[in-house]
Amino acid sequence: MSKLFGKKNVAGIQTEVDAAFLYQQIAKAEGDPAIAGIFQNLAKIETGHAAKMLEQLQKRVPDAALPPPSWRARTLDRIGKIFGYDYIIGVMMDTEKSISQALVKQKEARRIPITGEEGNHVKILQALLRNQSGVSGEQLSRIEGRHKTVGGNALRAAVLGANDGLVSNLSLVMGVAGATSGQSEILLAGSAGLLAGALSMALGEWISVKSSQELFERQMALEMDEIVADPEGETKEITLIYMAKGIPESQARDMAESAMSNPEAAHQVLIKEELGINPEDLKSSAKEAAITSFVLFAIGAIIPLAPFFWGGGYAVILASAGFSTLGLFIIGSAITLFTGKSIWFSGMRQVLFGLLAAAITFGIGKLIGVSIAG
Repeated sequence: MSKLFGKKNVAGIQTEVDAAFLYQQIAKAEGDPAIAGIFQNLAKIETGHAAKMLEQLQKRVPDAALPPPSWRARTLDRIGKIFGYDYIIGVMMDTEKSISQALVKQKEARRIPITGEEGNHVKILQALLRNQSGVSGEQLSRIEGRHKTVGGNALRAAVLGANDGLVSNLSLVMGVAGATSGQSEILLAGSAGLLAGALSMALGEWISVKSSQELFERQMALEMDEIVADPEGETKEITLIYMAKGIPESQARDMAESAMSNPEAAHQVLIKEELGINPEDLKSSAKEAAITSFVLFAIGAIIPLAPFFWGGGYAVILASAGFSTLGLFIIGSAITLFTGKSIWFSGMRQVLFGLLAAAITFGIGKLIGVSIAG
């Protein structure tokens, strides 16, 4: 039991150290001093958590020390340096949720009262933004918008897109290989599966982004029509929105009237607070999303197909399975950037499910091939 407790403590300390490291890196890259200060504060909080957890661990392991940032944290930092740290902030919010849940469970296990201070750092971040001098409302919207819209979604889409291509085409290729060992038949089926799947993914992504944008644009246009047609009613709505945030009624009314004096400002408040629309969502390119989906699916799908360009037979089938196993493990490992799970656990789980799907389709292909031959 003590060994298990020690392992959990070490994992918890590592999570805190990684969070502090990434917040510090985000702060260094941030051009706005006020927002950089917020991330520095978050780094200090996480460092303090790690130090307190280390004190507890040292009661059982006296020579325990703070670990360096993990490979996961360093990889996310490299991704941030290449693609921008907006991609990492959403991942950090997911980490904060897991940290808060771990703190609550730890207190429950020790029968320590839950105070509410265990809340995730989305709330802490918002509080710091509101209380730190020099942080404007525009900056608040900017950083909150990052957390709502980024969330690591682009990176997740990249990993999952490649995974879809690999698993689906591996299953197709193995199904055809089970029915016939002919190289040309497998190449034809695999190439068709690659193109069909990639085109389907691209079209689906284009429709998804485009339809969302069109819906948002229509809702925003209707909201502006309501501001023009019924300013008193919209003033009441904004007043209620502010009151829901804990602002006294008289002050909320004054703020609503001030906002309504500028229809554009009132429109921005209503689309964000009433409709829940972030203007950043409208900047997404449907064309770029479609091309990205096509490429990512194709990259995954080419892995099981590639060996068949050089030959056929069982040796090539095994080579295809080997390449796919490596690809599945890499994808599973990449997923740990978002989940924080063990590389071996996520990688082997991905390999198991992928090869199981391939084995099933290969078996079905064998049965069909035998049936046709008979």
